[in-house]
Amino acid sequence: MCCCTNNSVATPFPARRPQPDTVVLRVEDMTCGHCVRAVTAAIVRDLPGTRVTVDLGSKTLTVGGTEDAAAVARAVASAGYTPSPAA
Repeated sequence: MCCCTNNSVATPFPARRPQPDTVVLRVEDMTCGHCVRAVTAAIVRDLPGTRVTVDLGSKTLTVGGTEDAAAVARAVASAGYTPSPAA
């Protein structure tokens, strides 16, 4: 989990409607740009070829190119964050 104190980071991508080969998870402890980079790097490392979009405001991430939610959750956890199903 991140120890940054600056929590006001704009995300570069708007939230998107999930596609069939997409996983959407909520990551409550993702609070800043450092968190976004760490989670994104872990997912891309563990699931090459995926596309990661983060909405920091709603604390959700969308991963395109896979339907394996368990693998995405493991990647997020490996970065030190706590994934949960998106509402």
